[in-house]
Amino acid sequence: MGKKKLSRFRELEAFDRVFQPPFEEVFQKDHPLKGRWKEKVFRNDHPLVLELGCGRGEYTVGLARLHPGKNYLGLDIKGARIWRGARTAHEENIMNAAFLRTRIECIGSFFAGGEVEEIWITFPDPQTKERRKKKRLTSSLFLNRYREFLTDMGNIHLKTDNAALYAYTRDLLAYNHLPVVRCTDDLYRTGWKDESVTIRTTYESRFLAEGSPIRYIQFRLPSASEIKEIHDGHR
Repeated sequence: MGKKKLSRFRELEAFDRVFQPPFEEVFQKDHPLKGRWKEKVFRNDHPLVLELGCGRGEYTVGLARLHPGKNYLGLDIKGARIWRGARTAHEENIMNAAFLRTRIECIGSFFAGGEVEEIWITFPDPQTKERRKKKRLTSSLFLNRYREFLTDMGNIHLKTDNAALYAYTRDLLAYNHLPVVRCTDDLYRTGWKDESVTIRTTYESRFLAEGSPIRYIQFRLPSASEIKEIHDGHR
């Protein structure tokens, strides 16, 4: 491991709003902060918002700057990526931004029912191989996990440059009759003025420079109904 990466890992350990529990402590076990993020970490009763697969944390930090009345928690498994956002939040004293280094598969270990009010999924791995589609962060597998801790009819946002992931997500929502708030297959041609939607990360800027349109969906997730995967015959 390079000296630069080691230095970043040491720095992460010093930040008071970065949490890096070992896998064996959360695999099929509840983390001590489950149900207590507002009380123990943010020390307020503001809505808790997650960014899944937050990468460098640019979106988490950007949202936290825009909305001081909400708490933002970025999740990613890569510590070297989280370091950038965590350091920015530390240097700018952004008290409503924090980071959690963990696998998304363990997400149920960290949040209690109704604890999270909103989820952002920004430029996730589209998992283009057929056998890996169930690992998409908007698959029925993950949507059902989110239902366990998201408030009833809580919002989920997806931003992606990938046409296949966008189409898959729209089809899955239609198949399960989930309410779509708004969607577009070319975000920056819609004329929307919503600053939350138009935060540009390093990756997004790169996609735009390459001429790739950015796709966006906002939808709501009811807590009552189980989300079912689309069968091949219904595609």
